[in-house]
Amino acid sequence: MNILEILKKKRLYLDGAMGSLIQDRIGTIGPIPETINVTHPELIKEIHQLYIDAGANIIITNTFGVNGYKLKDSDYTVEQLVSAGVKNAKSLQPDYVALDVGPLGTLIGALGEMSFNEAVEYFKEIIDAGDKAGADLIVIETMTDICEARAALIAAKEVSELPVIVSMTYEENNRTMTGSDALTVVTILEGLGVDAIGINCSTGPDSMLPIIKELLRYASVPIMIEPNAGLPHMADDKTVYDISEKEFTQYMVEIAEMGGMILGGCCGTTPSYIRSLIHATQCLPVHPQEDKGYTALASGTKTVILGNDINIIGECINPTTNKVLKESLRRGEVSVVSQLAMDQKKEGAHILDINLGLPDIDEMDMMKKAVETVSRLVDCPLQIDSSNPEVIEAVLRSYPGKAVINSVNGKKKSMAAIFPIAKKYGALVLGLTMDETGIPGKAEDRFHIADKIVEGAKAHGISKKNIIIDCLTLTASAQQAEVRETLKALKMVRDQLGIPTALGVSNISFGLPNRELLNRTFLGLALEAGLTNPIMNPSDKDMMDTISAFRALWGLDQQCIGYANAYKESGRKDERVRESNEALSLREMIIEGLSDQAGLVTQELIKTREPLDIVNNEIIPGLDAVGEAFETGECFLPHLIFAAETAQKAFDVIKDTMQKAGKAQVTKGKIALATVEGDVHDIGKNILKVILENYGYEIIDLGKDVTATTIISAISQENIHLVGLSALMTTTVRNMEKIIKEIRERAPNTTVMVGGAVLNSDYANTIGADFYGKDAREGATIARKVLG
Repeated sequence: MNILEILKKKRLYLDGAMGSLIQDRIGTIGPIPETINVTHPELIKEIHQLYIDAGANIIITNTFGVNGYKLKDSDYTVEQLVSAGVKNAKSLQPDYVALDVGPLGTLIGALGEMSFNEAVEYFKEIIDAGDKAGADLIVIETMTDICEARAALIAAKEVSELPVIVSMTYEENNRTMTGSDALTVVTILEGLGVDAIGINCSTGPDSMLPIIKELLRYASVPIMIEPNAGLPHMADDKTVYDISEKEFTQYMVEIAEMGGMILGGCCGTTPSYIRSLIHATQCLPVHPQEDKGYTALASGTKTVILGNDINIIGECINPTTNKVLKESLRRGEVSVVSQLAMDQKKEGAHILDINLGLPDIDEMDMMKKAVETVSRLVDCPLQIDSSNPEVIEAVLRSYPGKAVINSVNGKKKSMAAIFPIAKKYGALVLGLTMDETGIPGKAEDRFHIADKIVEGAKAHGISKKNIIIDCLTLTASAQQAEVRETLKALKMVRDQLGIPTALGVSNISFGLPNRELLNRTFLGLALEAGLTNPIMNPSDKDMMDTISAFRALWGLDQQCIGYANAYKESGRKDERVRESNEALSLREMIIEGLSDQAGLVTQELIKTREPLDIVNNEIIPGLDAVGEAFETGECFLPHLIFAAETAQKAFDVIKDTMQKAGKAQVTKGKIALATVEGDVHDIGKNILKVILENYGYEIIDLGKDVTATTIISAISQENIHLVGLSALMTTTVRNMEKIIKEIRERAPNTTVMVGGAVLNSDYANTIGADFYGKDAREGATIARKVLG
């Protein structure tokens, strides 16, 4: 029976940790543990068999770290290691063999140097090899970035028909490393057609409970849970974990009762842990997930649920009505797009429509550039507004969220072009109530087209929860009778289809005087009739006031608290919004992440101010402000990186100016960074490098898989007083301890800070580190303590 059918009736069980069991048997295993699939297949089979004997239904292949990016300098190929890994597991005849797919080991898209499509190709190579080798399903796990998870899932769908589980890791703030919460993960992955969603690694089951509750609350697919056995620490020169087998099992019973359908273990769990959890949970009632039915779209860090409240779609990024934007686009610039996006976000827009349809520009290139830029600056989900399906597909492929396509209509040609794109990339679709006959005058005919769009979407495998209907606003000056028909059609869609609606509200007043009065009056009528997503200019305070009042009167603003808070001081909402033409300081540009403008501003500043003045009073305060927001959870890792990139643009100008003037470069000291011997994961190190460089430190990047000898040599040659060591794998933390011991013996005046997913402050103390940096921001704080 298909595994997805089984999950409707029965709970399934995964295996537990692999790396630590390998290390217990052969000690040092090198930077690519998966080579053991070929060199020591009997050892891998032995470990698999232990988990089968413990009762695991699903055996995960020893292929977590196999990918073309990591194997660039290896004598092995992806196909060799993946095929061997699948063959080893299948030879033992478990119920299911899951191809294990881990992160590539570098940031992708806007955050890194690898493009989204390059990442997809790397994942395709892995998954194609696993499929051909005979895997039964695919487990994409330990993902920290929703963008990379999307790349892996899209790759799986393009080269395989196997069921796919995608599992993310979360940090202490209950978000992934790049800022996605559980709802956003569910929204994006379910849109792309994932078969199950998981959470694994990072912490023990106790700390996972709040995230698991959110996953179960919002997901319509089964949930997989693979916790660590708590947090690691050193004891008798061994890595041990602080949650016992008994405690682990008790938590897993609670998780099973909550609704977890696929259970297993990650770091620190052994066959006895798995045997115990299976024994304790296999007879518990199962609770298969049900379709939640809500309509949602998302950026990488924020989800907006539609239909139950009023969510504004900002309409201002449209060159048709904005001459300044039009000229900017013709010059190939997106600075005006950036400002409009930030302004609309501050003014109250929940979703941003992006329309760059000009006949004399490369729409695809500009749309991709604009969407990437806007996604960096604001957390509003986007509505991709284009009449060109190729542009829509190109943008949706790499968009790190779940967007809306604007638009489809009732024409067969339109539905045939748009629905396959929406299905593949998990987008919502805005359906216009028009077809081959034009826009009907009567509400009943518009409703018929809306129904036809919903049925057309269903035929392409798209649920009606992924449809928004626009009943179309016609101008009152020319089609006065149709005003009531639009409102009537809205009510019919609300009452009979039960899906969210949208309208371009201001179209109603075209050609008439005092348009503002007509717009806000029609808006109030439309809201009462069932409009949930007005497409409008959020800087129109009268219309925003109408929405605020409607929410209070309609019970959407509970006890009118929002309304009272907004108007209690002056009787009117007093929103102090920055005007588009008001200049930002360099500090503010760093906070906003406006990297395309920082260089020019710095060039002007350096004409009248000293370089150190700019560094100390513009760049550092800007970075500090973002860092503080990061620490309090007001922003996430992408914002930290984009702020650093913006600061780098300013630093480049300062360095170039000082070099031409023959002045000494600005530096606050040297820091050596390295990923320790045996580990090839350097995402954390690279992020820290970017942040530290922009605080004015000179970074000696020693790379990955670095020996103690290389590190100590660099300390001596470069006169380094602070070293940062990174490790991702539990199997390489021992090497970190050995390196620290050698530094203590041969360079005793050197301070050592450590970081990595498998570390915590207690663990850092036990291996002899001076400081533990849980993230890049804390690394910068440590550098300031040590070097000033």
